Amino acid sequence: MFTAIRLVPLVPQVLALPSPLQLEAANQGLEQEIIERLQIEERLRQQSEREHLLGSITQHIRQSLDLYETLNTTVDEVRQFLQVDRVVVYRFNLDWNGSIIAESASSRDFSIAGQTIHDPCFESLWQEPYQQGRISAIEDIHIENIQDCHRELLESLQVRANLVLPILYRETLWGLLVAHHCSGPRHWETWEIDLLQQLMTPPNIAIQQAQLHQQIQLLNLRLEQQVRQRTNELQRALEFESLLKRITDKVRDSLDEDQILQTAVEELALGLSVDCCDVRLYNADRTACTIRNEYTTTLPNYRGYEFQISESPSPGIHEQLLQGVTSQFCSTADDLVQAGRAELSSMACPLMDNEGVLGSLWLFRATQEDFNELEVRLAQQVANQCAIAVRQARLYQTAQQQVVELERLNRLKDDFLSTVSHELRTPMSSIKLAIQMLEIQLRSLNVIDTASSSIGRYFQILQNESQREINLIDDLLDLARLDADVEPLALTSIDLREWIPHVAEPFEMKTQSQQQQLILEMPENLPSLTTDLAYLARILTELLNNACKYTPAGGRITLSAFVDDRYLKLTLSNTGVEIPQNELDRIFDKFYRVPSLDPWRHGGTGLGLALVKKLVERLGGSIRAESSENQVIFTVELPLGWLNFSSVLLV
Repeated sequence: MFTAIRLVPLVPQVLALPSPLQLEAANQGLEQEIIERLQIEERLRQQSEREHLLGSITQHIRQSLDLYETLNTTVDEVRQFLQVDRVVVYRFNLDWNGSIIAESASSRDFSIAGQTIHDPCFESLWQEPYQQGRISAIEDIHIENIQDCHRELLESLQVRANLVLPILYRETLWGLLVAHHCSGPRHWETWEIDLLQQLMTPPNIAIQQAQLHQQIQLLNLRLEQQVRQRTNELQRALEFESLLKRITDKVRDSLDEDQILQTAVEELALGLSVDCCDVRLYNADRTACTIRNEYTTTLPNYRGYEFQISESPSPGIHEQLLQGVTSQFCSTADDLVQAGRAELSSMACPLMDNEGVLGSLWLFRATQEDFNELEVRLAQQVANQCAIAVRQARLYQTAQQQVVELERLNRLKDDFLSTVSHELRTPMSSIKLAIQMLEIQLRSLNVIDTASSSIGRYFQILQNESQREINLIDDLLDLARLDADVEPLALTSIDLREWIPHVAEPFEMKTQSQQQQLILEMPENLPSLTTDLAYLARILTELLNNACKYTPAGGRITLSAFVDDRYLKLTLSNTGVEIPQNELDRIFDKFYRVPSLDPWRHGGTGLGLALVKKLVERLGGSIRAESSENQVIFTVELPLGWLNFSSVLLV
């Protein structure tokens, strides 16, 4: 009851209806709210699309370093967003003309991709404003106040409305981003312009990345080229080193000057792939030059040509060569020697050693390409090796000439000695016979029976000296016969154990009288020997006589015989004397005496050991001398059996 009474006053208020004015005002407010909400939704949609577009382009830039791919993606996204007929990126050249490097068009009819566009009024009207960042928005080219040249250009491109934004790179006008509407006029919204301004940042980043990537690519390319170049240089250097070693080995293997130089020019010409290589040698006073050796493939051959340096059209080159300087130059047809070598790249290196310039090494190449550093160094090294080899070859030739001359003089000496020996043999035989007859006559008169008489002493001197001269003559004649090698060997077989003591027997009394000790050493199973008995006896006699002569009192002389393999070895040693090592190789020379052994005190002719060596070699053996610890040892090796019967007489 209480509740019903309280609600009764409210019924009229609830049942009251709004007036028409109130309803109209409410509808207007609702419509305004709806419009604002739609505008907000549109702005949100546009913002979402802008963010999506910006994010899409930015993401693509991050994923690609290809500038043109990025720009093509940008113009395609912008065209679809603005719903225009064409969007292009226009890049300037140095003359402010430019070309379309990226395009997105709604149809082929609107495509201008790849065209080079010349805007005659751009540089004067638009270059500076765009440089400052100006944006151009033309809604209708027929209404806007623009230059006729600009309108004509846009009409030629089917443009009715366009929107242009500059692309700046490092504060420089790089190009333009242009949106073309071709089907009719177009109003460009502010937010569209703002969007494109925001889109300028990703292309700038893309350009910067692309430029940086291009620089890196160029740097990598240069590095790769440098690596390849360095690798090629190293490979070439190794090839040149091998070539130099091959040339050096070949020129050192020969002492023939012509062969040395010809080998060098051939190997160098083939190794450097030149058309010609030659060596020119100077005369003694370096006034003339001769092309001594040459290798050529296509050019004329001038080998053997001689010319005066003063008459050469390029004497300065020879002046530099004589100073040891390598030259590169271009040959001309004025040079008679180079008549067939005009306009060639040429190089000349001096052939020089420590004694001066011998000549020069010349190389010719039929191109205008200079010789590089490696080729110059190789040519200089080859020239140095040739100079050394030529000097050695000339020294060798000089030495050979001296050897030939010495051999000639030696033959003359031997011939003279042989002739004199033959000429003296007859009178000395007569003198010896006369002395014998004189001795008989004087003894019959009892003139020389007393040994202390002066006549007896003089007569003994006469006998001794005449016999010494006869022995000298006999030795010279024996040497001459051995050198002539005309007498056959009289081979016989002997028992060495019986024969050697028989040969040594005459020296036993001599050694005892000189207070020397003579020792013979032979094994029990010593085999027989087939040899020339007279020659072997002469060998042992000379060696024993020599030992007795130089061994002091109290010294020991030992003669040993033993078999080693297929050879008989005879050794004769004597103590108390030593020969210097530098004299051992000369003691077998004719007339040579060891200075330290006082040769004039012992006498002799100096032919004994020379004759022994000849006799040993005639028997097919060898002899050597050793000296140390105050003793001298002679070792003779003879073959046990004689196999060469062409010049022997068997007895």
